Amino acid sequence: MNDLASATSSASTKLFHGGLRYLEYWEIRLVREALIEREVLLKAMPHISWPMRFILPYHKDMRFDGDTPTSKLLNIVMPWMKGRRPAWLIRFGLFLYDNLGGRKILKGTTSLNLAGTPEGAPLQERFELAYEYSDCWIEDSRLVVLTARDAEGRGARINVRTKVISAEQTEGIWEISLEDTDTGVRRDVSARMLVNAGGPWVEDVIRNTVRINATEGVRLVRGSHIVTRKLYDHDKCYFFQGTDGRIIFTVPYETDFTLIGTTDAEHEDVNQKPVCTPEEQSYLLDFASKYLKTPVTADDIVWTYSGVRPLYDDGAKSATAATRDYVLKVDTSAGAPILSVFGGKITTHRKLAESAMEKIGAFFPDVEQSWTAGVPLPGGNFSVDGVAALTARLSKQYPFLTVAWTNRLIKAYGMDAFNVLADATTKAALGKDFGATLTESEVVWLIQKEFAHTAEDIVWRRSKLGLRMSVEDINALDKWMAQNASHHRSHTQPDLPKRSA
Repeated sequence: MNDLASATSSASTKLFHGGLRYLEYWEIRLVREALIEREVLLKAMPHISWPMRFILPYHKDMRFDGDTPTSKLLNIVMPWMKGRRPAWLIRFGLFLYDNLGGRKILKGTTSLNLAGTPEGAPLQERFELAYEYSDCWIEDSRLVVLTARDAEGRGARINVRTKVISAEQTEGIWEISLEDTDTGVRRDVSARMLVNAGGPWVEDVIRNTVRINATEGVRLVRGSHIVTRKLYDHDKCYFFQGTDGRIIFTVPYETDFTLIGTTDAEHEDVNQKPVCTPEEQSYLLDFASKYLKTPVTADDIVWTYSGVRPLYDDGAKSATAATRDYVLKVDTSAGAPILSVFGGKITTHRKLAESAMEKIGAFFPDVEQSWTAGVPLPGGNFSVDGVAALTARLSKQYPFLTVAWTNRLIKAYGMDAFNVLADATTKAALGKDFGATLTESEVVWLIQKEFAHTAEDIVWRRSKLGLRMSVEDINALDKWMAQNASHHRSHTQPDLPKRSA
């Protein structure tokens, strides 16, 4: 109903990870599926995802949440530990993490003596030992946009800024009223089946848009993040464990910053825009400062963001304990079928889609079997280890690019970076300069190919250039797009056929 990835999908911690913490809850199937999926996704999108090493500092006096199945078992068999985790147990968990998913690309876990190392330098001296393991980074909102581009290339029609006002079932057909949220213009379409992938709005759609009775619901959990000045010089992430059962990550971010997150807080109103509250900011600052030698303060924060996770409501006592697994439910009580998607993780989004297609296949026998594993997203048709070579090639072909500019283009567009720059031989040939290496040629590409309508779409979702651009720069970009976007936009919103599959 707004821009692509304008809600939860651009507000994650931006990691493909198996969910090391979920082993505490014995969610073995979820963790195994996510671990296997990491490498499938790396191969499909080597430009917007890449391996990252994670440092898990250990101290013998560290205590953990007492409500997990693992904690309860330890309290019975090792009551003298009083909530502490022995090093062998953490190492065993990491052994499972290394081997449940059958790694081929990612490195395994190693023990790390922190004394005199770059990894130990930012940490308090009480941390002498750490474990280093692998997970992956992902540009979350770019994943959404590239998936939409790929779908469009295969025949889908992508209607951004289009809200479903109502859906009524008539003789086995859904009659749907759509509204363009920019112009207010309405139109009607028909469908034999609906997929309700409304994220935080999935339950609202069931109850208020299609108006059917259902027992399933979502638990809205707000996850907030802060972005600070760069806190350390190496390119590895820290995994910090708290005594409240939560964990946070500190992640090298956009070259010059550090990302810290996330929180778990109940979010009551789906229509209330999530923000990182002062209390959540303090929580993250205090949490990180319990580990870091130099405390992180509010003065270090340069940006905050927050998103709402639509977790399946499994009746768990706390937001932290609620399952991160996905649940798919088909309802035919209205006559025509509707598939609703509850929960899910960014790491298992493709597996969720495969499961959804199996459900849809019960109503459409001609639906293809699973085919997406191994198929690259736009711009990703190069090898996982080919980023350096591709970057060198771009730099050679366009010598006017700076190193930072070249790296940014490759990590945003991959092979498509050459199409963005086209036949330009100078910086001036790329048109108007909007600041922070954003040029008119790139903006036109984002309008024509990536469904961008406003400056916010570009500087906070198609990129994170908003961290580097001034308010004046962003306002100038917005004004230019308002005046020129309709001329460049190739993605119109044509009427759909009255009865579509």
